[in-house]
Amino acid sequence: MAENLIEVRNLKKYFSTPRGMLHAVDNVTFNIEKGKTIGIVGESGCGKSTLGKTLMRLHTATSGEVIYQGQDIASMPLKEFKKNYRSHIQMIFQDPYASLDPRMNVLQLVEEPIRVQNPKLPKKEVERQAQDMMNLVGLAKRLESSYPHELDGGRRQRIGIARALSLHPEFIVCDEPVSALDVSIQAQILNLLQDLQAERGLTYMFITHDMSVVKHISDDIAVMYLGQMIEKCDAKEIFNHTIHPYSQALLSAIPIPNVHVKKERMVLKGELTSPIDPKPCCRFAARCPYATDRCRSEEPVLREMTPGHFVACHSAEKFMK
Repeated sequence: MAENLIEVRNLKKYFSTPRGMLHAVDNVTFNIEKGKTIGIVGESGCGKSTLGKTLMRLHTATSGEVIYQGQDIASMPLKEFKKNYRSHIQMIFQDPYASLDPRMNVLQLVEEPIRVQNPKLPKKEVERQAQDMMNLVGLAKRLESSYPHELDGGRRQRIGIARALSLHPEFIVCDEPVSALDVSIQAQILNLLQDLQAERGLTYMFITHDMSVVKHISDDIAVMYLGQMIEKCDAKEIFNHTIHPYSQALLSAIPIPNVHVKKERMVLKGELTSPIDPKPCCRFAARCPYATDRCRSEEPVLREMTPGHFVACHSAEKFMK
């Protein structure tokens, strides 16, 4: 049986607003196997990035557990987490330009996390390690003195990857790392991430709204809707045997590169349910074409429908193929 690197149990992250509590991440439970990639997909605003940042302790969890190396890193003091675990868990951000200090050149940007985590390391050793990281991600030595605004999106994202790798982490949260890039550059970055994973045994949580991208890189896929995980299974399984109606709608939006093949779109109608103090019901019910009275009054729980395939839907049996 595969070893779990991260175990997430009943994780919640709520934000206080003038209108009430916003349930950004609500009672999410899943495991991430060591050396594998789990893809987190869903519409903008469904809680994907908040989930990643909560695992990273960039947000403090409202409740729940994140078990790593036998320790609950969600509840331990932040100072202890930074000292003992920050270097093991890193993040690649969505917008490489916004996440890089424009006053630093490329070498300084890659050196920074090494210097912060190892303040007693000699300057020459910090520089050597940073140069090794640049070489690893395909950044030429001639770019050392360049600044972020002088580089294209692909090179900026390579800086972000080099910064994340510089502390030799086990687990990396990739928060839509290719969504701001051209398609040709996207392929280069995805291939780089896969090569690094194979070479270093990395574990990824890959956050995206692009189903085509997640199919290319993920071993498992979890679908989120308004803060909740509504379907989780093997990547091949979700594309071949989708159960939840929302997952079906996401897959129907993937374009087919063939003008002679007409694909039937599942167009969702209705308004999004408010994530502020939501009522105890299925949050997708307002847009679901198959919703029943039970869906509007009772919240579905995540159930294992087939081995490894979990779905939160009252009518899941009806949609099994």
